[in-house]
Amino acid sequence: MHTPDPVIEQLTRRAVDLVSRAELEAKLKQAAADRRPLRVKYGADPSAPDLHLGHVVGLNKLREFQDAGHTVVFIIGDFTGMIGDPSGRSQTRPPLSREQVQANALSYQEQVFKVLDRSRTEVRFNSEWFAAMKFEEVIRLSAHVTVAQLLARDDFAQRYAGQQPISLVEFLYPLIQAYDSVMVRADVELGGTDQLFNLLLGRELQKIFGQEPQVVLTLPLLEGLDGVNKMSKSLGNYIGVNETPKDIFGKTMSVSDELMWRYFSLVLCLPEPELAALRQAVQSGARHPREVKDELGRRVVAKFYDAAAGAAASAEFARVFSARQAPTDMPEVTLTAAELAGGQIGLIALLVKAGLAESNGAAKRLVQQGAVELADVKLTDPRATVTPADGAILRCGKRGFARLRLAL
Repeated sequence: MHTPDPVIEQLTRRAVDLVSRAELEAKLKQAAADRRPLRVKYGADPSAPDLHLGHVVGLNKLREFQDAGHTVVFIIGDFTGMIGDPSGRSQTRPPLSREQVQANALSYQEQVFKVLDRSRTEVRFNSEWFAAMKFEEVIRLSAHVTVAQLLARDDFAQRYAGQQPISLVEFLYPLIQAYDSVMVRADVELGGTDQLFNLLLGRELQKIFGQEPQVVLTLPLLEGLDGVNKMSKSLGNYIGVNETPKDIFGKTMSVSDELMWRYFSLVLCLPEPELAALRQAVQSGARHPREVKDELGRRVVAKFYDAAAGAAASAEFARVFSARQAPTDMPEVTLTAAELAGGQIGLIALLVKAGLAESNGAAKRLVQQGAVELADVKLTDPRATVTPADGAILRCGKRGFARLRLAL
């Protein structure tokens, strides 16, 4: 009877695609014999300066490889970030300037070590090899891939069938990512399921360059706060690892009861037996979903700060949202005499002035939805004018608060 290797089981847990398990086992065995750590590649394009919980899914797996004694080669795509990658998108991701890429790359490096072990991480920038590449070398590299191969990628195929434009630059992107694997001699490459094509192309290119092909391991894409789309900063459905404990906790509490199990598994890496026990406790009525979600929020905060910060965020959330008390650190908004004609101001103008609505239209919708209160009085008429008192609290929805100050 075959006895499962606990290291293999841990490293492949939560994987969606694995190409292949036999190769990974062989590489691990050879690495142990040679006393050489595997080189585990992970690439990130600094298209935005902040990492979110969706990135943490991959970082967690990288940390597991590090804990098993292997080296993470974290490639910051400062070169590819100036091109744009359409992976999982219906249109091209806008390219960034060199200055934007460099600023975002610096922020990335600071944040990844909230999860990764710095001593077992090799940070590389793919401009190291691409910035010096001559055009004739690009042509030679491009000869290794056919248009038919590239059109096999789902997003390219969909855009081509829909007669949407695809630039040659975009066709080059998977090849560029694959060449990174050649340059760092990757043994393993991790990525989301939307990166499978690019990762497999890395295997093919390594073979062409006489290298042993990398093992490919993909992980699930984490749904964002909307519960539908993958977590994305551009969609606004994200929880950033650099956000305040209060914001991380508050956003986590907005996750649906069903989705919270995915966060327990993919963000906190909760062992299956413990996750099953939590589910059973909720299903049996032994624990309320909100209580379990509160535990999730505290543990997510603790992952990036500490347990005390998680407990404090939980207490503040309960004070504000359960007891309907105002937060202790709400912003103050000063109203001038010019803005208060006869001591009054239009409710819509007040919401925009306080920064609780982005526009008059958004403010009107919030009022009509019954989401606005001034001094604990609900206001539902968008045409109303109000007479605010100094120190009065303006509340909008569950999280929007402002203390009004009068400068008369």
